[in-house]
Amino acid sequence: MAKNKKINVLGIDVAVYEDNKEDFMSLTDIARQRDSERSDYILQNWMRNRSTIEFIGLWEKFNNPNFNSIEFDGIKNMAGSNSFSLTPKRWIETTNAIGVVSKSGRYGGTFAHKDIAFEFATWLSAEFKFYLIKEFQRLKEEESSNKKLEWSLQRTISKINYTIHTDAIKEKLIPLIVSKNQKNFIYADEADLLNVALFGKTAKEWRDENPDEKGNIRDGASIEQLVVLSNLESINAMLIQQNVVQNERLLKLNEIAIQQMKSLIKSNVLNKLK
Repeated sequence: MAKNKKINVLGIDVAVYEDNKEDFMSLTDIARQRDSERSDYILQNWMRNRSTIEFIGLWEKFNNPNFNSIEFDGIKNMAGSNSFSLTPKRWIETTNAIGVVSKSGRYGGTFAHKDIAFEFATWLSAEFKFYLIKEFQRLKEEESSNKKLEWSLQRTISKINYTIHTDAIKEKLIPLIVSKNQKNFIYADEADLLNVALFGKTAKEWRDENPDEKGNIRDGASIEQLVVLSNLESINAMLIQQNVVQNERLLKLNEIAIQQMKSLIKSNVLNKLK
């Protein structure tokens, strides 16, 4: 389950989370609109109603293939009588319901699918339901906007890759060309092979040179270096599948790292990400 988010409805914070692309709201929070100290009591009163049982039972029949209809019929027959009482926990355990969820812990309480939550809000207050729907719509629009932003970032990265493949190499080389000694050295760790191709040294060599630095050789890398490193990982995997020996892969990866770093330094695309 995703981490709870909050929407504020007429001064009351209502927790919302998404599970398998379905939105759930805190009935416990919504009940505080009626009585902030007795939210559980408010919920139980709502669940005593026959109309409530019929609605949440119908929702389960449409959405839950494992819903226990036999137990549901027994509960529905008792609903509305003076002696009848029903808690969310009992409803879930007896009928295998999925539309109502009981969560424990600091941010726990009783949650329900938004369809059921809106029905509960209707029973409490038409005005509260109206503002609950408006705030929920605002939350979803905000989430949609964020997803569009992520998609825009992916398009920017695609432009970066296009620049890497088309830009001519004219400026001073950024990574150092692999030395003869490095070419003949066997790097057991493929991660160190990439480190040498891009940074010119292994992780241990960097650590020996920087004993007071926190992290590792990649923690201090620039965004340009991280983009190239990601590309080198994919290319190295392809070369391994082609059975290219390690020292030849090192030379090829080093050459590619030099070309790509040159292109990125020239490009203005990455400046938009900084």
